[in-house]
Amino acid sequence: MLWLFGCYVQVAKNELDNISEIDLCLGNNEKKDIVKIVEQYINQNTKISNIVDVNKEKDFLEMGIISFSEKTRATIKIQDGCNNFCTYCLIPYARGRVRSRKKEKILEEVKKVAEKGIKEIVITGIHIASYGIDFEEKYRLIDLLEDLNKIDGIKRIRLGSLEPTIITQEFVNRLSKLEKICNQFHLSLQSGCDTTLKRMNRKYTCSQFLEVVSLLRNNIKEVNLTTDIIVGFPGETEEEFEETYKFLEKVKFYKMHIFKYSPRKGTVAAGMKNQIDGKVKEERSQKLIELSNKNQEEYNKKYLGQYMEVLFEEKKNNKWVGYTTNYIKVTYDSTENLENEIKLVPVIA
Repeated sequence: MLWLFGCYVQVAKNELDNISEIDLCLGNNEKKDIVKIVEQYINQNTKISNIVDVNKEKDFLEMGIISFSEKTRATIKIQDGCNNFCTYCLIPYARGRVRSRKKEKILEEVKKVAEKGIKEIVITGIHIASYGIDFEEKYRLIDLLEDLNKIDGIKRIRLGSLEPTIITQEFVNRLSKLEKICNQFHLSLQSGCDTTLKRMNRKYTCSQFLEVVSLLRNNIKEVNLTTDIIVGFPGETEEEFEETYKFLEKVKFYKMHIFKYSPRKGTVAAGMKNQIDGKVKEERSQKLIELSNKNQEEYNKKYLGQYMEVLFEEKKNNKWVGYTTNYIKVTYDSTENLENEIKLVPVIA
C-alpha cells in the first residue's frame, strides 16, 4: 500500500501512473478534501488518483480552515503559485501560476482570528509580493496591509518572505505609516554574486538589493533583516562564493537560512554543467552559518538592557518566552500568566 500527496505528485504524474503499488495519489488542489477521499478509499477499497492540472487553475483554492501556529499567532495564506521560474525551483510546475485570494475572504478570516484573542498574524503564501497581479482591479499587497492594519484586536502584522523587487520608495512610505507592521523583514536573496543570480534567473542585481536594504533601514526604525542563501549552485566558483561572502558581510543580515543546493529533476539548474561537490557545499555552508551567528549575536547585544514590548508565547524552564516586533527572542521571569500578553520588559542576556 502506497499513498502519495502534494507537490511531488503534481510534477511526477506521468511517472507515477506506471507504479502499480500506488493506491492513493492526490495533487495539491485535492488536499482540502483529503479526509473525504481517504474515507472513500477505505470504504470502497478502490485505487484513487486525483491530480488537477494546477496550470489551468485561475482561482485561489479556499481551504476553509484557519491555521494557528501558536495561541498567540495565526498564519494567513493570501496567495498561491509563482510566475518567476527560478532555474532551481519546481514551484511554478507544482503549484501553478499566481492565484491571489480575494481580499474579502482574507479580511473575514483575520477578523475571526481577532475575535479569538490572537494578537499577531503572519502573512504567508508562495510568493506574497505578487499578491493581486491576477486581479482586474488594482489591489496589491500594500493595499491589503493597509486594510489589515485597520482591524481591531490585531496588534501585530508580520510578513513572510518578500521578493526584494517589491520594496520601492512608495511601498516603504506607505508601509512605514502602518503601526501594526512588524519591523522584521525576510528578503529572499539566494546569492550575493550577480553572475550566480543571473544563472538562477533572479530578477535583481546585488546593487539593486542594496538599495532595497537602504530603503528599509532608512525608513523603518530598528528594522531587522533576514534572508535565504543557496550555496553550491551549479557553476559557483570559489571567487563567486567569496563575492557572496563579502556581500553578506556588508549587508549584515540578522539571520541567514543557508541551503546547500540540491538538484530538482525537471528544473533548468539540474541539467547545468559544473555541479558542485557535496564537501565543497558543506564547507561553504558552515562558513555562512558562522557569519550568520556572529551577526545575530552583535545585533542582539545592541538591545541588552533596553525595555522593549514583547508578545509572550509560552513558559519554559520557569521563564516566559516571547518576541519583540523585530523578532528578538526575550525571556522574562514573572509569576504572572503572560501567555498572549504584550508587556514592556528589559532585554537581558
